[in-house]
Amino acid sequence: MGIAGRVAQAFLHSKLTPLVTVASLLVGGLAIVATPREEEPQISVPMIDVIVAMPGASPAEVENLLTRPVERRMWEIPGVEHVYSMAAESMTLVTVRFKVGEDQVRSVAAVHAKLFSGMDQAPAGALPPLVKPHAIDDVPVITLTLHSDRYGSNELRQMATHLEDEIRTITNVSETFVTGGQPEQFRVTLHPDRLAASGISAPEVLQGLRGANARLPAGEFASGNTVTAVRPLSERRDVSVPALACRAPGEVSPSFATLAA
Repeated sequence: MGIAGRVAQAFLHSKLTPLVTVASLLVGGLAIVATPREEEPQISVPMIDVIVAMPGASPAEVENLLTRPVERRMWEIPGVEHVYSMAAESMTLVTVRFKVGEDQVRSVAAVHAKLFSGMDQAPAGALPPLVKPHAIDDVPVITLTLHSDRYGSNELRQMATHLEDEIRTITNVSETFVTGGQPEQFRVTLHPDRLAASGISAPEVLQGLRGANARLPAGEFASGNTVTAVRPLSERRDVSVPALACRAPGEVSPSFATLAA
């Protein structure tokens, strides 16, 4: 008879076996009652995107001047488990993933502090870094798609925007966003020959469009118990000058817009 057989025989003939069995059941029942449970447990795994732009820099320059220094600084933060990076034309994206259980707020604060402590070493032409934290709750739990062969992309996007306003009123909805469709916009096409003939440069056209499309308060007046704000209607609805032409982009058919919450 081996060791297992002798142990089993001792338990079969021992008077303590029922007591051990009952005690094991009691301990197991107590563990089930005392162990906290959640229907949807929240696991803290902070992930933070660091976006740094450097207009005009090539991907190789971005990697050497931005990506690698940011990676080194992120590895200096306690609790960092992985660092992912991507270098592209004029910008870099560095994603920092912390260990499970790290506090989200403290992780974001640590990334901010580490980045701004090295701002004096940033290369010339680099813009201030953008820090964008992510969490498990950022993943959409429901996606609604609007599709129609009758309505265009502009109409569908407007419907999705109104639907988004209604969904935002629901309790426990943290964030909603609309993708797809075709937002209202103007496409400006410059004619180089006409610009040269008029003595106008492209940056001057851009500055003029921005200035003409500004909304500035013009004052207010009171009437009884009502105060009415006054502002000029200076928005550009159409543009017709010899040097450029503006038109709304064409619609795509069939059209769709997606609302995620």
